[in-house]
Amino acid sequence: MYYNRLIDTYLAEWASRSSHKPVLLRGARQVGKSTAVRHLGERFENYVEINFEKYPEYKVLFQSNLDVKRIMPQMAAMYGQVIAPGKTLLFLDEIQECPEAIMSLRFFKEDIPELHVIAAGSLLEFALDELPTFGVGRIHSMFMYPMTFDEFLSANGEQLLLNARNGATAQSPLPQPLHEKLVQLLRTYMIIGGMPESVAKWIETHDFLQCQEVQDDILSGYEDDFPKYRKKVEPALLRLTMRSAAVQATKKFVYAEVGSGYKANEVKNALELLVKAGIIIPVAHTDANGLPLGSEANNAYRKMLLLDSGLMLRLLNMTLGNISEMTTHILTSGVSDLVNKGPMAEMIVGLELLHYLSPNIRHDLYYWVRQAKNSLAEIDYVTSRGLAVLPIEVKAGTQGGMKSLWYFMREKHLTEAVRCSLENFGTFDYTDPIEEGAVRHVHICPIYAISQINK
Repeated sequence: MYYNRLIDTYLAEWASRSSHKPVLLRGARQVGKSTAVRHLGERFENYVEINFEKYPEYKVLFQSNLDVKRIMPQMAAMYGQVIAPGKTLLFLDEIQECPEAIMSLRFFKEDIPELHVIAAGSLLEFALDELPTFGVGRIHSMFMYPMTFDEFLSANGEQLLLNARNGATAQSPLPQPLHEKLVQLLRTYMIIGGMPESVAKWIETHDFLQCQEVQDDILSGYEDDFPKYRKKVEPALLRLTMRSAAVQATKKFVYAEVGSGYKANEVKNALELLVKAGIIIPVAHTDANGLPLGSEANNAYRKMLLLDSGLMLRLLNMTLGNISEMTTHILTSGVSDLVNKGPMAEMIVGLELLHYLSPNIRHDLYYWVRQAKNSLAEIDYVTSRGLAVLPIEVKAGTQGGMKSLWYFMREKHLTEAVRCSLENFGTFDYTDPIEEGAVRHVHICPIYAISQINK
């Protein structure tokens, strides 16, 4: 059964255009790229899928030259199905196995512009690094991630609940039973995560242990890929770095905590490869004095998120040996403890912020920390709304417990902020006792409603 994904809308819009570039669908392994393309293929009269890992004989077609008008009919003859511009979706999967095929994509745009072509691959970013060019301006990239909480709700048949949540506002918050149901479903999502196979197993069995087996298999697959990343980085170091990122999630990443005597530069190289593979999502410090936030980013201060909360829990289990207490905490603790204790709520907010952005470009996440000596001031995420900087605090607490936010807003002369918590929708004003006449407006966005944060 296919579960609808946010990227479906973007792919369908691309498919409907009279003029279109080939799409390079990018993202970590097992996030659902191939399944989404096959679903799109149902819209076409013909669908042709070439997997270069499964059928390496197709590589020969690209070796003599990159004349796509020659390659296309030869590919059709080998596949045994017509490839007709305007009627066929051609999917080149695991394209990293054939760099020449990546380079040929630009010529599909130039020589057969009516043909719909999508390419994807699990280690695509590393193959792109090795190519002198792959058709910048003639190929359109889309970026795909694990399933969002909204997609998780939809897959679990909770569309009516989703509709009710989308209609709620600060002035008209959700009825308490619906709010509590969403909080409980979010607890489940924290453990199941958004990897499509894990979500499908949950829908089939409602068994956390079976979902954990799926997650362990995915992580094993990631680790099996490590020897293919770069010969200069030991797979053992990549494993240690990935597991350390789970332990250090949402904190400033410290290279020395990876352990085993590796030098900081070695760990940094391993970390960058995991970021390139999409397994780790960096959150860079920014001074946040204005937009764009990236112009004042400082990569020496970075927090790291795992691409998926469920996978993070499994990595913690591999590192710490037993996470049953942590799992119990997620499922049963009070909402204040769930948000304020441990990294899970903060990580979910960061991932959700990223996943609801347009997939048509690569986006970055930012946070702010006061770098003065003996300072503890930190804002979990900093983004933009319109032309203004928007601070986002992940916190369950009172106005008095938000000293970092008040300091940041005062320093940057901001009047609007968001608090993400497990409270219902709401808003409150804060009169600054230091800056005379200044009133701060804080909008409360439940963690289960990050997709609605700009409403």
